[in-house]
Amino acid sequence: MRPEPGQVLHFSEDPTITRFVPHVAKTAQQPEAYVWAVDHGRSPDYWFPRECPRAMAWTGAGTTAQDRDRIVGPGGGERVHAVEFGWLEAIRTVKVYAYRLPAAAFEPFGGPEHHAHVAVEPVMPLGPPEPVGDLFALHAQAGIQLRVLPNLWAFWDAVRASTLRFSGIRLRNALPR
Repeated sequence: MRPEPGQVLHFSEDPTITRFVPHVAKTAQQPEAYVWAVDHGRSPDYWFPRECPRAMAWTGAGTTAQDRDRIVGPGGGERVHAVEFGWLEAIRTVKVYAYRLPAAAFEPFGGPEHHAHVAVEPVMPLGPPEPVGDLFALHAQAGIQLRVLPNLWAFWDAVRASTLRFSGIRLRNALPR
């Protein structure tokens, strides 16, 4: 599930949203109110239940072959997502929806290599929410490894110390170190 040209996506487990209103998220690191969305490249970050902790890594311009092979694995593609065993059932059964939103209403957020898009005015979806479907199948179709670990922290520490690009979402929900 990726946006089409001129669109960004908002992923949610709530299929009843008719209007997105800027708000300050409970976990926000900034005081401004935003509507959040993602583009094509960052959509896979949200192919999970909302509260699922996940550690993600992918190759970038500065990634060394050694780090790629050590963390992603030889012949393993360019991207890997890691979750904990305790989340497998939720990943299998959750119903995630994608809302298509007009990209023109949003600005990139997160520095030169932005990780999201934000709007400061209310935004109407371009249509009804679309069921995202089988999250495992989405990963397979995109060629993204989905690694299942007893605990995320050793993987996360290795990724952060590498030359790979990375993102960690809802890591506060991961098992303790």
